[in-house]
Amino acid sequence: MPKVTVLGANGFLGSHLVDALVREGHDVTAFDRFRPEEVNTFEATNVRVLPGDFMDPADIGAAIRGCEYVFHALSTTNPATAADNPLADMTTNVAPTVALLQQCADAGVRRVDFLSSGGAIYGPSSHRPHREDDPALPVSPYGIGKLAIERYLEYFRVSHGLDHAIYRVSNPFGTRQRPGRVQGLIPIALRAIRDGLPVVRMGDGSMVRDYVYVEDVSSALARLVGRELNHRLYNVGSGQGRTVSEVLGTLRSVTGIDFEIEERPTPSTFVDYSVLDVSRFVDEHGRIEVTGFDLAIEHTWGAIRNEQ
Repeated sequence: MPKVTVLGANGFLGSHLVDALVREGHDVTAFDRFRPEEVNTFEATNVRVLPGDFMDPADIGAAIRGCEYVFHALSTTNPATAADNPLADMTTNVAPTVALLQQCADAGVRRVDFLSSGGAIYGPSSHRPHREDDPALPVSPYGIGKLAIERYLEYFRVSHGLDHAIYRVSNPFGTRQRPGRVQGLIPIALRAIRDGLPVVRMGDGSMVRDYVYVEDVSSALARLVGRELNHRLYNVGSGQGRTVSEVLGTLRSVTGIDFEIEERPTPSTFVDYSVLDVSRFVDEHGRIEVTGFDLAIEHTWGAIRNEQ
């Protein structure tokens, strides 16, 4: 039974990953801030819960001690906040991750699995859909920070023998995306619909994105613990592009509510197309998207309607 530490275990992706790893039978340590006012978002109970500060080396040392695999799903910023303060993204995400990798190398961790960004890291690439061997040319501070971490992972592999896997996740959505976060078209729109507010749409609705259900992502990644991988970089998404207008149409169909749309200018760091070629992952490890898009929206809508 491999011992696995999940950094960011009380977050959106991290909490689903904790549950998926437990279902796979792994010995899981869940590391996050776990603020008193926040409940644990994962459902598994047979988990070692370890509160701590990502920027505190002692806390990180305790979190990775004795573990074989580290899933790095922790981020202190999102695309909007990183754009507002690029320096904060560097000092609270990139620099602490470098310190983490040094500790993992010193502690004999077998592999670090990093949840990177498939939506932000390719930038305005000419190849559609984006492949792993396409140039990574991010135009946003968030994507730039993710790419910097990817390069440091390779540095620690070459210089310290620390193995890694990078999963460039597209646009995950689903339950447990916290209210008040300015990230994720689908949960933000569904909460606006629930509250009788207009849905904000950036641009004319023609932007294309690759949306994937978070439970499909977490289950796919949890299966890879303990496996030898043929590559160190994988795109993880649905492999299917949907325009913003198409997504909003699905929200209308699922909710049964004909909501208003408030159009705003598209931010300068947004790209008009971001869809991932996921054939490398699927050929080696099987399907990623197993939940139909409409059904995944229904699950998400049900959870948001029942929020306290």
